Amino acid sequence: MQCLVKKGSINYEVHGSGFPILIMHSMGTDHLSMTSWIEPIFQTIKGFKRIYIDLPAHGKSVIEENFSSSDDMLISILDFVDCIIPNQKFSLIGFSYGGYLAQGILHTRKTNVKSICLLSTALHIRDRTLPKREVFTKDNILLSQLDPDICVAIETLMNYQDKQHIEYFLKEIQPGRLLANKKFLHSNWREKGYFLSEEPFKNMGELSQPALFIMGKQDSICGYKDHISLLNKFSNATFAILDQTGHMIQIEKRQIVQCLVQDWLLTIK
Repeated sequence: MQCLVKKGSINYEVHGSGFPILIMHSMGTDHLSMTSWIEPIFQTIKGFKRIYIDLPAHGKSVIEENFSSSDDMLISILDFVDCIIPNQKFSLIGFSYGGYLAQGILHTRKTNVKSICLLSTALHIRDRTLPKREVFTKDNILLSQLDPDICVAIETLMNYQDKQHIEYFLKEIQPGRLLANKKFLHSNWREKGYFLSEEPFKNMGELSQPALFIMGKQDSICGYKDHISLLNKFSNATFAILDQTGHMIQIEKRQIVQCLVQDWLLTIK
């Protein structure tokens, strides 16, 4: 489905009924990367309406020519919220860059956001504290048979590069990579417009929303040490750092992540 918003249109998919949860994926892919591992959680949990969006410039979402920043991303998503779940409370799940945008939503719509779950989230920090890059498994033969662009993506994002994890990547991440707006993503917007104009949570007091933060200890893209500052912002938070885990925690430690998210969902009820 499509929703017309400021600066373009947002493609979205709705599963289930009940309390709304807005779910946002990482940069460079689409909502399939989230539905694939989140939907199995709801085989036993009822009462939630899961709203998966393609971020602007991703998937089947469309942007205008003058679209140029994370501020534009946030404006479009807030417009989507006002259109699809107007004046309602809702919860947020965000992975990586989607987690950064989720922070922006909470910052601007504090009274409407009931709870928040951030996975391998990006932060409003220019100089990240990152662990050393580690690769735990690698299937060189299989990698040599893949398209060079896919190989680069796997070697950048994945700490486990064996057959099982590569198949997850090809099934859940790669389809969205093919749909992403490369003209926008390869432009200089990251240098000029990546950071939101308003730093999330700056000058805000302690937040009472139930929060779940999950990071990988070997995440060399977003790290984990900088995220400890989030604990000072949320009075009701679960904070998990998974060892032997990189950025793609939903692939590398799927069952653990699903259990933690399921526990967080119980706090909403």
